[in-house]
Amino acid sequence: MIDLRSDTVTRPSQAMLTAMMSAETGDDVWGDDPTVLRLQATAAERAGKEAGLFFPSGTQSNLAALMAHCGRGDEYIVGQLAHTYKYEGGGAAVLGSIQPQPLENAADGSLPLEKIAAAIKPLDDHFARTRLLALENTIGGKVLPAGYVDEAVQLARKHGLATHLDGARVFNAAVASGKPLDALCAPFDSVSICFSKGLGTPVGSVLVGSNALLTSAHRWRKVLGGGMRQSGLLAAACLYALDHNVERLADDHANAAHLAESLAGVDQVKVQGHATNMVFAQFPQQHCAPLEAWLKERGILIQALYASRFVTHLDVSRADIDTFVAAVKQYFASH
Repeated sequence: MIDLRSDTVTRPSQAMLTAMMSAETGDDVWGDDPTVLRLQATAAERAGKEAGLFFPSGTQSNLAALMAHCGRGDEYIVGQLAHTYKYEGGGAAVLGSIQPQPLENAADGSLPLEKIAAAIKPLDDHFARTRLLALENTIGGKVLPAGYVDEAVQLARKHGLATHLDGARVFNAAVASGKPLDALCAPFDSVSICFSKGLGTPVGSVLVGSNALLTSAHRWRKVLGGGMRQSGLLAAACLYALDHNVERLADDHANAAHLAESLAGVDQVKVQGHATNMVFAQFPQQHCAPLEAWLKERGILIQALYASRFVTHLDVSRADIDTFVAAVKQYFASH
């Protein structure tokens, strides 16, 4: 199958599976799984942070970070389009008793500084206590401008706020910007790094930050059900990905640019843009469901909506993209 629905659909390679099956394991709840410890230390070092903590998912990693930064009745400022607000089940509010203060994202994915400043509550019992600014990089495939990040974090610091980065695709941001990972993570108190997207592992995220913050996050991981046992099997996949799947993200970005250019040559498709490994396009509404079904019958998986997203990844080649575009052209030629 050619699967363009997300970069989460990748399957571990034989080499990654071999690394997993040969992993040395212990009991991570007791803190003695050597492969998990090595992953946590490696991720923290690359991100320029004191410590790392391995989680089953990015959703849980983000939530534990929010709960470590904020207490019951506190508030975090976040974008309307951010995963921690829109796509993670409302966990901060439901499980953390943390009030989100969502702001509308600008076209480049940033949160306007003036809106952040206006959203910060005064110290008054009438209001939730604003404690945290949460950003996301990449967001909608876009890399946050470095100058903007510095200004936003400085604003947060000025008002006594902590900062968290949902860095689910921060390696995409690093490769696209040409900046090292630690430079992108440096402004933030905590960063959640996902390995099961562009890096191609079957599961896993690492939260990095200070020792003190991760001590608190470790407790919340347990409360949230994230304490795993011989999870070195999973950590080994992440270590393999760090060694083999980071630089090749540039291939995904080049393939996305090729996909955007190729789709732009189809009269019935309106390409809205592309960024890193994502392409956004519009199909005529009446063709969305029939096109999706037609392509599936031919071994191609997409999520065809009026505004569709296509994501390139390590299981999609340049030839696969050409096959997909040819199939789209064939569909419209016959319909």
